[in-house]
Amino acid sequence: MIRKMKKIYIITSVLLLSAIVSCKKDFLERPPLNVVSETTFWKNANDVYLAVNGVYSQLPGDDMVYDDAAADNAHAQYPWESSATDVSSGNVNSTLDAGWGFTGIGRANYFLDNADKVTAIDKTLLDRYKAEVRFIRANAYFWMLCKFGDVPLITKTVTLGEENVPRTPRVQVLKFVVDELDAIAKILPQSYAGGKPNEKGRITKGAALALKARAHLYEGQWQLAADAAGQVMTLGYDLFKVTAEDALSAKDDYSVWVDFTNADDQKKFRLGLRSYEALFQQANEGNIEVILDRQRIPQQDANFLNTLLPSGDLGGWGSIAPTQELVNSYPSYKTGDLITPPSPAQRAAWYKAKDPAFKNEYKNRDPRFYASILFDGNPWNAIEDDYSFKWTEGAGNTALTGYSVRKMVDPKIYRDQIDNHANNILIRYAEVLLTYAEAKNELTGPDATVYDALDKIRTRAGMPVIDRTKYATQETLRALIRNERRIELAIEGQRYMDIRRWKIAPQVMKPIYSIADAAKPIQERTWTDKLYLMPIPQAQIDLSKGVLKQNSGY
Repeated sequence: MIRKMKKIYIITSVLLLSAIVSCKKDFLERPPLNVVSETTFWKNANDVYLAVNGVYSQLPGDDMVYDDAAADNAHAQYPWESSATDVSSGNVNSTLDAGWGFTGIGRANYFLDNADKVTAIDKTLLDRYKAEVRFIRANAYFWMLCKFGDVPLITKTVTLGEENVPRTPRVQVLKFVVDELDAIAKILPQSYAGGKPNEKGRITKGAALALKARAHLYEGQWQLAADAAGQVMTLGYDLFKVTAEDALSAKDDYSVWVDFTNADDQKKFRLGLRSYEALFQQANEGNIEVILDRQRIPQQDANFLNTLLPSGDLGGWGSIAPTQELVNSYPSYKTGDLITPPSPAQRAAWYKAKDPAFKNEYKNRDPRFYASILFDGNPWNAIEDDYSFKWTEGAGNTALTGYSVRKMVDPKIYRDQIDNHANNILIRYAEVLLTYAEAKNELTGPDATVYDALDKIRTRAGMPVIDRTKYATQETLRALIRNERRIELAIEGQRYMDIRRWKIAPQVMKPIYSIADAAKPIQERTWTDKLYLMPIPQAQIDLSKGVLKQNSGY
């Protein structure tokens, strides 16, 4: 991903894959006590178990939020946290590192080169371990080719003198990724029973097929994307739902924001909101919607979302702030159609004058809006008694757009004053349904299966189903699918590639403003077509002695 801030991930394995050493056979030399020696490792099944767990630490984590801030969904105000501030502004040159790195790939290769040394292990289990590691390597390569295009395809441990590898054409890298996912999908189980070495949260057949569907979707290979998504749709996943609110959430008064027709309407709205927000909370991790997540160890391996996303009034940094354009994309709760927002100048005038008309913009919106965006007046008793968000312009650790992120912030963790250890969801079933809907619509136009996939997502959120008369053409349904994907997957890291593969980046990457000022942007944003790919860091080109060649425009 594009984040540069360093974190220490504590894993239940040893940090062996980057610290293996060899010792001469001399009686004065002993295996070091603070690292794992290659001469004493790879002896038994537990060594393999520890090694594969070490590779899992290379899965992405909460870094994903910065990819939305590198696109038009959010603003990253601190350039020292990530490359998103520079990428979104268009201020990109070869000094920038947008995520070029081979640590995960190197660890995976090392494991795959050495795991067969252990003979005292069940072959079926060893093959499964290797499939898990092959997935992590394929995922790393997939994100590298998304960001950089051609990348060196390295499938074995690199020794001194072999490190300068030229870039492999992206079509070959993509083929490698898809072929790997095809092969390991035949090896990996659909689920795990639990307990060592079958812990829940390990990579599954569904994860391999879902990543394959994503790869084909990004490439515009519609039939292959629809087929892979269709396979995932037979594996027993579903959308996460709650059937009741807790006592704190029930205190939120949404009657000031939504014109409910009756008690049933209000219940539908509230359960849609609660279902959507709760699927990301630690209490519900590993739920039926999760296909792949970055596992966190309670009390040891925290994520930083409760710090990065909220503003200072909730102890956060306001690192990532929703843009007005993301806010505008949430449709009407009443009709399911997009709303017509006020002009930026009118909004700013209402805000400055404290005119009641300012809040009308936030009424009768998609329940996912209230679950995802903190706007002036949004109630949230689950995080603090009688809390409602109030933006304070210019306050410390405050998002600059006038909005903060509520989605993926865990209120119970905040109340308990402990770190957030919720797993980071990397692939979930809603994305698969959206992939299927987009691919099928691009192939053949609307059909019942496309509407059904979209209606499942909307129904879970408490929204009306799609008007099949109004959205009866490929073009009208395409626009709806793209918007549905934007709001359903907001701040989950998909928007960066979506605006590039749809070729809409030149239109959407424009200056952003706060709710209080329509004249002075909080960030200037410009687009040039070189930004479809990120630069290879010049330092890496220099280290390669010119073997690596730079992307066009840098």
